Amino acid sequence: MPHIPVKQGVLTFRHFSRKGWSLFACLHREVRIGVLSVATLLAATPRLMGATVQQATSPHSNDDVTADTLSIATATVTASRAPLTAGLQARQVTTLTLRDLQAAGVKTINDALKLSANVDVRQRSGFGIQTDISIDGGTHDQLTILIDGVPIVNPQTGHNAADFPLNLSDIERIEVLQGAASRVAGSQAFSGAIHIITRRTESSQPLEASLEGGSYGTLRAEARTAYRLGGGWSVSASGSYQRSDGTTERSAFEGGKALAHLTQRTASYVFDAKAGLTMSRFDANTFYSAAYPQQWEATQRFFVSAQMSTRGRVHFEPKVAWLRNIDHYQLIRHSHTGENYHRSDVYTASLGAWTDWAAGRTAVGAELREEDLLSTNLGRPLEEGRYVQVAGAPGKFYTKSDSRTNAAYYLEHNVTLRRFTLSAGVMAQHNSSVGNGFRFYPGLDVSYRPSSAVKVYASVSRALRLPSFTEWYYKSPTQEGNVNLRPEECTDLRLGADYRQGGVSLSGNLLYRRGTDMIDWVMRTADDIYHATSFALDTWGASLDARFDLKQTLGSRQPLRRLTAGYAWLTQHRRKGEAYFKSNYAQEYLRHKFVVTLAHDLVSKLSAEWTLRGCDREGAFLVYSGGAATAELRPYGFHALLDCKVQWTAAHYKLYVDMTNLTSHRYYDLANVLQPGFVVMAGVAWKL
Repeated sequence: MPHIPVKQGVLTFRHFSRKGWSLFACLHREVRIGVLSVATLLAATPRLMGATVQQATSPHSNDDVTADTLSIATATVTASRAPLTAGLQARQVTTLTLRDLQAAGVKTINDALKLSANVDVRQRSGFGIQTDISIDGGTHDQLTILIDGVPIVNPQTGHNAADFPLNLSDIERIEVLQGAASRVAGSQAFSGAIHIITRRTESSQPLEASLEGGSYGTLRAEARTAYRLGGGWSVSASGSYQRSDGTTERSAFEGGKALAHLTQRTASYVFDAKAGLTMSRFDANTFYSAAYPQQWEATQRFFVSAQMSTRGRVHFEPKVAWLRNIDHYQLIRHSHTGENYHRSDVYTASLGAWTDWAAGRTAVGAELREEDLLSTNLGRPLEEGRYVQVAGAPGKFYTKSDSRTNAAYYLEHNVTLRRFTLSAGVMAQHNSSVGNGFRFYPGLDVSYRPSSAVKVYASVSRALRLPSFTEWYYKSPTQEGNVNLRPEECTDLRLGADYRQGGVSLSGNLLYRRGTDMIDWVMRTADDIYHATSFALDTWGASLDARFDLKQTLGSRQPLRRLTAGYAWLTQHRRKGEAYFKSNYAQEYLRHKFVVTLAHDLVSKLSAEWTLRGCDREGAFLVYSGGAATAELRPYGFHALLDCKVQWTAAHYKLYVDMTNLTSHRYYDLANVLQPGFVVMAGVAWKL
């Protein structure tokens, strides 16, 4: 092997440990292997517990040493403030990789999350439109969504949280962090967090594109381009458009998304900047009440962020972001009855730092978040002279407003020993709208590795969530907010275990969450409207997941590729709270959910993947007859769906047919919205 010069910021090693907690798993930097052969390194790679090996060229490398340069990139997860590899973290994280998403044939992030048994995805229209997402029996308002560590929380309402300002082709992986996570993901991570990690541009890709169409007049197109530039710079851009007549009654929609991504990677730092947007218009049948079947809504979301991560003895991570959410809602389409305009702006600035020292890895940081709201319905009345013109709506003005400032500070320490990892920390939070003092939310996570194949977890955490502006202020013919609502708080306890050996991966966990000041919308009588109220709630749950690489366990000469199975169970007990006739959100959780997938080869380049999903939802919906409510409550009950995707995979293109609900089973998963039967989409995806 030719001699490889050592450049500044690059370390050369001639021997290394095969242990999963060895130096390679902890450096979190480029490592150049100067003596060992590629074959030897690849043989050792599976022992690095989360580290990935890829051919790469340092920004400072010469072309003549490219073939002998290997980069080991630790696969970090969001279970702690300081980065830890997937093999060393002290808390369970469910990860959906790009490979998982491509194999399952999902075309929206919402569909991808359906593959996790712990995630509840309720869609009013299908194809990622009008989707509520929750984790482990929480509500759509009780989780935080992050893009590369930057939160994109909408303080107006969690109903629009799943309107992601990026495309599926931009995603490297999706991490689902279950349970109270305020000290890790911020104050709004009450029942969990969904962290979307975007793709790195490893090489120039002039064009990736897909086009598909099918049932209900649905058409979707997406394209992405990426280029490696000089000086460590890379750039990518993506865009998409979709439209449909709607899979349910009065649910037609159209919209698009775009993301521009700029990155520079050097030996000293990584700089990352993004600008994304999403725009949607859709019929919102029965969104707030089945008495109004012609509801309509248009949303826009603009997202800009810039962040940096330095390398050295102390790693600094500054971030700034701006998120604007615009919402135009009509209770009766083409009518001003019940019409609302909302605009919220969220400004976030944070600075974090972490370092390794003799006692472990310590992280500290602070975040300042400003949330501003302008509305025709939500907030405190503005003086007439301070009304703000609604853009694009002549004669319409925002007449109300509100704002709140959130300051948070965190301190965390991680200790990684031969078999143990301990992560302990606390977040101190102050919000201008709920008092003058600081609230403290600690957390402790511990993992134990009795062998290279087994890991056991335990964690206890405290969390809070501020009420949304909708929960505080909203008033309509069907709903009434409550300005006296206090922040939700909970204590979350979890136990879990993982087993990974060969082609077999197993995991399981138990949870208990004790919540106070929990928020729900309830009807007190059969002829009442919904009122925002609070109560106390206990939640118990358990889940099991299994994954089998059948090519590895059964051999490569047989047709089966992969088998996965997941099951989650939940039950809740309402400790105290006012009597009610019907709960609209909090008590409509999934008591049982299972997901089973089987991927196999057919002939030549043709393969298939089958997915069976079953859901048993707690709660019931109010039956309407002739546009008027009855006193009958109809349980949601159980439903199961069988999906299949058939795909022809060539070097530069894929042809596929995606079939959902093969048995054409009709069911209710949202109040008064009869979900569609058989849906088929066919498409092509290609790369240049």
